[in-house]
Amino acid sequence: MSNHERNVQAGNEASIHMDFSKEMSYGDYLQLESILSAQRRLSDHHDEMLFIIIHQTSELWMKLILHELQAAISCIWEKNLDPVFKMLSRVSRIQQQLIQSWDVLSTLTPSEYLEFRDTLGKSSGFQSYQNRLIEFAMGYKSPHALKVFEHEPKIYAQLKKALETPGLYDASIFMLAERGLPIDPGALQRDWTQDYQPNQSVEDAWLAVYRDVNKYWDLYELAEKLVDIENRQQQWRLNHMFTVERIIGNKMGTGGSSGVQYLKRVLDHRFFPELWSLRTKL
Repeated sequence: MSNHERNVQAGNEASIHMDFSKEMSYGDYLQLESILSAQRRLSDHHDEMLFIIIHQTSELWMKLILHELQAAISCIWEKNLDPVFKMLSRVSRIQQQLIQSWDVLSTLTPSEYLEFRDTLGKSSGFQSYQNRLIEFAMGYKSPHALKVFEHEPKIYAQLKKALETPGLYDASIFMLAERGLPIDPGALQRDWTQDYQPNQSVEDAWLAVYRDVNKYWDLYELAEKLVDIENRQQQWRLNHMFTVERIIGNKMGTGGSSGVQYLKRVLDHRFFPELWSLRTKL
């Protein structure tokens, strides 16, 4: 028996590397020193740490969502749908993580939040540029939202580019046309800076896909992945609204929005409207 085998049998992991004076460690690779030193409370209140970490981790998950959405959009434009299904499945799993994060934040009571709320100043989740980029990628365009980012030229330019670029649903409609399904030219060459509006030719095309799944299996799979991520996005919005209402009631948001009332209004929005309306007509 070798020394290694004896060490393993004895419960000793002798082969584990211990000296990282000249090697990259786990902490080095993940830049943990930078990440774990970024939680700087502006008050002495215990629960402010929860508030910061929930929002920081949400932004990290959003970064991954954008990474996957942008890659998926590129693949659709390249008419390569196979990788898209995995990417969009991953997006929906990430969204589930974001949905569950509201359950953790809801352990913050109104009294506790009020003890450090004033330290936030006018900062607000409304100013999350990554959340705005996700909405833009999913076709929910709002040009007026860019104004809040004018003080950050690099971010403003990134948002402006995303505003003017076709999104995930636009690319999907392009694929419908590529497969020979009749699409109104107005849906293929529209003003990308505006929120997507329902189009009868798009609904008819998706209906054809759902009525002949065998012929259009890949488009059918794409449609269901789109429904998955819209469904999760709406769940995230709903949980966000209930969590905010639970903690601050109907108070105005720190950034000046109407708070819960604003969050309720966006719940009526559909990202991919024809994929929902067709279900009544099948």
